[in-house]
Amino acid sequence: MAPRSVRTAAVAGKRVLVRADLNVPLDGARVADDTRIRASLPTLRLLLEQGASQVLVCSHLGRPQDGPDPKYSLRPVAARLAELLGQEVGFVESGATAPAGVKVAVLENTRFHPGETENDAGYAAELAALADVYVNDAFGSAHRAHSSTEAVAHLLPAYAGLLLERELAELGRLLGAVERPFVIVAGGAKVEDKVAVLQHLGARADSVLIGGKMAEEVRGANPFTFPVVLPADVVAAASFAADAEAHVATVDAIPAGWLGLDIGPATRAEFARHIAGAQTVFWNGPLGVFEWPRFAEGTNAVARAVADCAGFTVVGGGDSVRAIEEAGLADRVSWVSTGGGASLELLEGRVLPGVAAIPEG
Repeated sequence: MAPRSVRTAAVAGKRVLVRADLNVPLDGARVADDTRIRASLPTLRLLLEQGASQVLVCSHLGRPQDGPDPKYSLRPVAARLAELLGQEVGFVESGATAPAGVKVAVLENTRFHPGETENDAGYAAELAALADVYVNDAFGSAHRAHSSTEAVAHLLPAYAGLLLERELAELGRLLGAVERPFVIVAGGAKVEDKVAVLQHLGARADSVLIGGKMAEEVRGANPFTFPVVLPADVVAAASFAADAEAHVATVDAIPAGWLGLDIGPATRAEFARHIAGAQTVFWNGPLGVFEWPRFAEGTNAVARAVADCAGFTVVGGGDSVRAIEEAGLADRVSWVSTGGGASLELLEGRVLPGVAAIPEG
């Protein structure tokens, strides 16, 4: 059963606490990328349309280490949310209460409170005292048992927001009877970050394509019991630098001391061929050091192949999401997940604390 939906919540005349994922990059006092803020809008607008007397939005931002830190304040997020909603949005300092006349307000960074990451019951009670109803719309944090994602859900009538609901539904399609061929593309630096999800999904896939630094680790010690497709060629570089001397080499002819920083053209074509014939695709992780233009073509080639695929396509994980968005192709993918670690844990078959805390609908 799915968690009960905010669509069914009786919120007219009530104060609603919404846990959103507003952990966005900042450029000084400006929001550098408002994707996650935009993703929270449908739930906030629905609550206002349903007559909520006040909507209080809470979230973490960054990883402040020793209490409040101005560089991690959510004040710039509140300003950007006001622009996107087209109405006044208040800002509530830590420990303060929202003004009664403000319809929407953003609470200061939950991680400024020392009890947040400890799932402290006392802090959860402070949050619960601010509202009558709780809505969790922060899929990207649903794998964390924190005060604002788990403990507070036991103190108020709790519901899943529209984004959380959609994430569970779209990612859940990968765990069910998928349309075949089913192709998984995995990249990134460390195989241990992905081994659990690949073990869970990989045996059900028709092709598992692995690139990036992870491919080197798998080639040296393959932990999987199913076949994988590894790069046949790479863009090798003399050093780990954006302007390093580089050329294409087959994997068995990489010069001593050189590094494979991208998949090569033959591998790009092979990966694209698998993706083109798929009915279901899940992509997580870049295929090289895509932050440097000289080593981004492999990741960009996969992004184009996924966008061109006529089947059901899902992109998850921060770097692969960034790649598909920077390529301008996100609107050609069936689902772009907002959750990195949360999406992987869900696809590993693990229970997400923030979801389990919401009663089933």
